[in-house]
Amino acid sequence: MKVLIKSPCSASIIIQYGIKNWPIWESEPINFSWNYSEKEICLIIEGEAKIKTKAGEIYLIKSGDLVEFPKGISCEWQIIKSFKKHFRLGE
Repeated sequence: MKVLIKSPCSASIIIQYGIKNWPIWESEPINFSWNYSEKEICLIIEGEAKIKTKAGEIYLIKSGDLVEFPKGISCEWQIIKSFKKHFRLGE
């Protein structure tokens, strides 16, 4: 399973999917584990985080990135800079 990143996310995609109407999640710098029980697509509004999957893949995500986490993936989050994202769960 791979985390997919489009960097930077185009304005046309933001409009097409209505991303600015999605809920927002915010966090200060912290480390935590997360298991995705369903697919998540998110647009990073601000901040930076390092994601390490159980398979050992490492991703750096930052403001402007559109990120897709597949259902079933488990990873460690390291939020490096105060973080804010729009997100949508499910298909």
